[in-house]
Order: sequence, then C-alpha cells, then structure tokens
Amino acid sequence: MALGPGDLVLCSGTLARETSFRERVGAAVAGGFSALSLWGRDYGRARREGLGDADMRALLADHGLTIAELDLAWWWLPGASDVHIPAALDTEELFAYDEAQLFGIADALGARSLNAIDVFGGDWTVDAAATRFAGLCDRAAEHGLLVHIEFLPWSRIPNVAAAWEIVRLADRPNGGLLVDAWHFFRSGGELGSLGAVPGDRVLGIQLDDGPIAPEPDLVAASLHDRLLPGAGGLDVSGLVRTLRKIGAVAPIGVEVFSDELHALAPAEAGRRAGEALRGLVAEY
Repeated sequence: MALGPGDLVLCSGTLARETSFRERVGAAVAGGFSALSLWGRDYGRARREGLGDADMRALLADHGLTIAELDLAWWWLPGASDVHIPAALDTEELFAYDEAQLFGIADALGARSLNAIDVFGGDWTVDAAATRFAGLCDRAAEHGLLVHIEFLPWSRIPNVAAAWEIVRLADRPNGGLLVDAWHFFRSGGELGSLGAVPGDRVLGIQLDDGPIAPEPDLVAASLHDRLLPGAGGLDVSGLVRTLRKIGAVAPIGVEVFSDELHALAPAEAGRRAGEALRGLVAEY
C-alpha cells in the first residue's frame, strides 16, 4: 500500500482488545488517521460479528482508510512453528493465526506489511534466523507485503543492532525493521545506534512513551502502562528527528497499550491518540 511519512497509523493495541472492526474504523476517523493496523484476532472478531471481506473493504474505503501492518508473525524463527499453544491457553489469541491465515487477511484487505517478532527464543544462530527471515520475506512478496522485525527487549532480538543484523544478512528488498519507541528506549537504545541502519530499511515506526526509569516488570508495563507520545519522559521527539535524519519514510503509528486508554470509548481513545501523535510529528 502507498503509505508514506505523511500517513498516520492507529495501531491495534491502542484500542481495547474487544473493540469491534466498525469501532476501530470510527476511532481512526475520530483521530484523523490514514490507516489501521490489525491483529489476526481483530479480523477474526469482525468475521464472527458478521462482517465479510467485502464489508470490511467497503468500510475502509468509505472512510479513506487502508490497512498498514498485520500482527503478528510468530512462527518464522527456527523451532517456533513446532510450538503448539492450545486455544485454552492462548487467551489473547496471539497464536491462533498462522502464516497462511495472515497472508489470506492481507490478500482480502490489502495490507502493507507483516510484523515479525521473536516469541519463543531458542538456541538458533543469527545466520539461521536470517535464512528464515529471507524465506518469510520471499513468501510475503508473493502477496505484495513488506516484512519488518520488531525487536523486544526481553527477546533474543532485543535491540536495533540485533534486528538489523538479521535483516542485513537476509538481504531482501521487502525486508526491514520496525522501530517502536517504547521498545527502543527500554532496550537501552541510543539515538546514534540508528545511524547504522539505512533509512529505507526502517519499514515501520510506532510511537509511545513512558517514564524515564524502566519499570520493574517490562512485559507487564508494555502491555498495560504505556503513555501517549509526548506524555512521558522518553526522548520520543529526538527519536523522530533521528529517523527523519537517516531518511526513514515509513508511516508513523501510535501503539499505546494502556489500561487507562482502553477504558475510554474507542472514538475518544482514537481522538486522543491522533492529537498526541500529530502534535509530536507535525514539526518534523
């Protein structure tokens, strides 16, 4: 999809999990966004609520919206696809959608990219990870998709350097990385570290915020306590400036997993998220 640096994305996690597809569209409109990101579970919920692919495409088109990234590619690293999480234990529906299903959603709704993360760790080498990432990129290219690795501080791909090394070795034209502000700073990232990454390989940007001091439980804080960009102590504006300096032209999303934000009506959460994001990036 032709999304660029002037396009703002309302990421799925900024709204409560139970938010319907219609409400997500309404929230994006209220916040002045160009696109939505979706998790597989968001699509599944829409289908269970009676919306077909044509209905979803019409809702998006009627409001001038497209789909940015799809989450999450969990199966791509060595050994990951062999892990089976029973539905009864997968209460967040993180593993309910495999590669074929997410590619099907992308084909149905016209998504721009697929987000890949390390969930299970393992003893794989960087070379093995790069080989697997190259294969994922090649298969995704058949569906017109970009693929970006999102690094998570507690994973085996914990920072920009680790993600970039896999992307560099894979050397696929549709492969790159996603920079999430919260994960960047919680990984101990310094703005200068982004200088090693060609700007055109930053395929996704997600902004959020938090206190300067890291929380005791990063996983819990990441899922419940993020702040809107500009509302915390992280140098999110500096991150945006640095990404612009290296030539990143990806659309900019807002991903704020926040119990406080999730308690609001979706349209109000979308409005606040859009206002915060525009205020931060307007001068850049």
